[in-house]
Order: sequence, then structure tokens, then C-alpha cells
Amino acid sequence: MKTSWRTASMVASAAAVLALTTACGQESAPPATGQNVGATAAAGDYGTIGSGAGQAGGGAQASASPSNTAGELNVSTNAELGKVVTDNLGLTLYRFDQDTAEPPATNCEDDCAKTWPPVPADDATAGEGIDKALLGSVTRADGSKQLTVGGWPAYRYVKDVNAGDVKGQGVGGKWYALTPEGKKAQAADRPGLATREDAKLGEVVVDKDGMTVYRFMKDEAWPKPVSACTGACLEKWPAVSPVDFADTKGIQKKGYMTFTRPDGADQQTINCWPIYTFAGDKAPGDTNGQGVGGTWYAVRPDGKPVGATEK
Repeated sequence: MKTSWRTASMVASAAAVLALTTACGQESAPPATGQNVGATAAAGDYGTIGSGAGQAGGGAQASASPSNTAGELNVSTNAELGKVVTDNLGLTLYRFDQDTAEPPATNCEDDCAKTWPPVPADDATAGEGIDKALLGSVTRADGSKQLTVGGWPAYRYVKDVNAGDVKGQGVGGKWYALTPEGKKAQAADRPGLATREDAKLGEVVVDKDGMTVYRFMKDEAWPKPVSACTGACLEKWPAVSPVDFADTKGIQKKGYMTFTRPDGADQQTINCWPIYTFAGDKAPGDTNGQGVGGTWYAVRPDGKPVGATEK
């Protein structure tokens, strides 16, 4: 059995308590506490959301728009998520966190249902790997019957056009592929921060959900971290919360520390630079924040910005 990143994190955390804080730019990595430095610079423009690279789909093309029937449901194995439920065209089925399973109820209507078409229950049958006892239905506001799996209403995602696509996974932090048991499909025990190889940007840092991590060029790192992203800026660029270094993979240790923001929250840094995610990234692999306003850039494992010159 592989050692869990989370288990390794617990062991290293105890040792970190005894470490001494080291100023940014020195060789030793400081512990997970910092100074309240305050942010005095203006956040500036956020720019326009770009069209970053999304997740590529795989498998045979299914349809430009989902079928109005579900047909025989099957189990597909995704390399990252494991077993997920698919319809007769191989399209992934999803569940919505704002719905309920006991009793089954749907809260995705109107525009939501255009992006996440409900899966009809009428002709759905259990294929190999599907327990028919877990299949059911819920009556929607318009009187139609929607398929449920383990009590959870099932949906497709309009951006999934190829069999095996899982572009809806994690969207808005509320949409997840359905497992055959009706549970959320989740990537197995990802580290808190890691790296991935982006087709356009090269190696970039991602969080535990696979979301791209960014730097703000108006921030400061030395002699101590200062975030210039405050107020409304944080709604578009959420600060990355502290992640123990033992819960990372491929990240530079030098300058890996946290600091306390003016609002009292602690924020993670890489090489002393504050790091963020982007609200405009809706799915793992998105890089819509790259180059926004000429001030936001994806982060390398050593803390350098992708495609920008250090100040």
C-alpha cells in the first residue's frame, strides 16, 4: 500500500513546530507561520477572462449535444477519478451538491438545466457494473422524470462531447461525476500542491483539486511576503490556504512559507511569493487566469511566473 500524502503531512507537521522562522531568500525553509505584513498596494485591474486550455476529452466522439435518452448505463474507468457512470453514448453522468438524495430533489432549473441537462429516467437500464436497485427517478418541476443514482439526480454536461470526457468534474466546487454507488468521484489522495504538465504553459503548480495556481505581479516577496490582492480582488483570486510542505510534490522547498494577511487569514507562498487560484477556472486543467490584466500568471514549482519577467 502506498503511503498517503496526508499521512506524511501529519508526521512532518509535528517537526515543523520546532523549526525557527527564516527570512525569505535564505536557504532554510521557514515553518508554517509568518508575520502580519499588511497589503498597502492597490489590487489594480483584473482584466478579461481569457480562453485558457481546458481538459481534453478522450475516446470516440459521442455527440455535439447529449441524447434525450439515457439507454443502458455502464461503468467507465477514468485514469484520474476511477469508476464513473456513463450513458449509452459513453457520456459521463454528474451529481450536484445543492441537490438532495434523501429524499431525492433537484435544484438545477432554467439556465442551470441548459448547461447541465437532466438525464431522463424513462428508458434508463442497468448495464454491467450498475446495481439496478440504486436506480430511481425524481419528478422535476415540469413534471418530467429525472434519473437518480443512489438517490442523487443525474445530469450530463454540455461541454462533454466525447465519450469519456469529464470536463464537468469539480466545476464550481459543486459538480462531480457519479460513481456506480451514487457518490462523488474524487481523485485518489492528491497532494495539497503538486505540478502538472500543461500543453501550452509547461510545468505549472496545481492545488489538490487540480486547479491552476497563480501569482500576482503587484505582490512582494522580499524581505517578507506582501499581498496586493485585497477586497473584491480576493473574490476573483482566492488566496491559497496553508499547505504543509510534506503534503506537496515537486514544489521547491526554499522560501516555502505562509504569512498572515491583513484580514487575519494565513496564505501560502512558493519561494515567498503569495499564491492564488482563479474563480474563472471552472475545471481542473483550466488556465483562464494566465496573463489576465498583464499581472496574473501561472506559477512554476520554483515560484517563478510563467511567461512574465521577474521584477
